[in-house]
Amino acid sequence: MAKAKAAPTSSSGGKAAKKKKWSKGKVKDKAQHAVILDKPTYDRIMKEVPTFRFISQSILIERLKVNGSLARVAIRHLEKEGQIKRIVHHSGQLIYTRSTGGTD
Repeated sequence: MAKAKAAPTSSSGGKAAKKKKWSKGKVKDKAQHAVILDKPTYDRIMKEVPTFRFISQSILIERLKVNGSLARVAIRHLEKEGQIKRIVHHSGQLIYTRSTGGTD
């Protein structure tokens, strides 16, 4: 009941038929994010961030092009002022949303 194996042909796609060529890889450009909270950046954060539905450190970094530590400071500042409220408090990711019925 033993099956006899057929010899591999060039069309069967065996290992010896074609060796995979590895690509050189893509180089990601270094992000040029702001590391100092200047007046235009501060004004933009205070104006735009309270209108976001979903606010996290990652969102601020991506949309406002600021450094991670700057994003954390901005989020803490907005929460202290009551413009945003916390949804999830986790050691890895803090998630906030805009305050409804805010103190505008």
